[in-house]
Amino acid sequence: MRVAAFDCGTNSLRLLVADIDEAGTMTELLRETRIVRLGQGVDATGEFAPEALERTFAVTQEYADAAAEFAPEKIRFVATSASRDVKNRDEFFAGIFAILGVVPDVITGDEEAHLSFLGATAGRSASEGPFLVMDLGGGSTELVLGTEAVESAVSMDIGSVRLTERHMSTDQPDDGQVRAAVTDIDEHLDRAAEVVDLAAARTFIGVAGTVTTLTAGILDLDSYQRERIHGAKLTVADVERQVDALLRMDREARAALPYMHPGRVDVIAAGGLIFARVVARVADAVRAAGGKLTITVSETDILDGIALDLAS
Repeated sequence: MRVAAFDCGTNSLRLLVADIDEAGTMTELLRETRIVRLGQGVDATGEFAPEALERTFAVTQEYADAAAEFAPEKIRFVATSASRDVKNRDEFFAGIFAILGVVPDVITGDEEAHLSFLGATAGRSASEGPFLVMDLGGGSTELVLGTEAVESAVSMDIGSVRLTERHMSTDQPDDGQVRAAVTDIDEHLDRAAEVVDLAAARTFIGVAGTVTTLTAGILDLDSYQRERIHGAKLTVADVERQVDALLRMDREARAALPYMHPGRVDVIAAGGLIFARVVARVADAVRAAGGKLTITVSETDILDGIALDLAS
């Protein structure tokens, strides 16, 4: 079956067109990512900004034209954190429907967790589990625990865009801003740990653009190279060193990094703090329980989960 999956998050809009056979094996035909920042100002205003909608509709039209060349049998447009509680989401729905002929699916945190887990663990052996998948988005961050299926999940109301707008300068955050962001992250993590048993994890899988961009920096890549990032193994120290370096840079220095997408320059430091605090907390919990944790990165994520779920 040929499917077209759209993933519209707080920061990015992505498209995957793929053929998926009866065994669930996926052959990728087209994959695109654009930063549209749909969630611009949503945390403060509770509604989509007109210019954010305009950007999103323009990219959706481009994607619709590109996908049409492959004649997909099924299409699904999934919207996540930024779209759940906004006052003017009917305007968003109408705009997407006019372009694609489908109504956006505003999924719950639980379904987002299921789709992220499905995409991130595709092709992995159950012997590597239990898996803890962290999907670090622009508006929210999901933690999903399971082996062959989701066993528990939690959605935290922190993401790279939301945390930046709440606490951090888009140029170079000062110590007070960083402390405020860390306090916010840790409070969310304290509540998340009551829902998801962090100590049960044996393989931590980080997904989404913040994680993969930080990994490109850890690997010291001279460009964004998806094939080298996918499956990379990291340590807590790797992540913390990279985040510390980003926090010491101003906006110009971050923008000059050869692997950095222009749309992530303003929010990568806040996203990095979330990644660093989460992975350190999980590693500490696993160690205290006498276990051993593998930390890895996946380029397959909720977008792939949407496609796989659509085909099934």
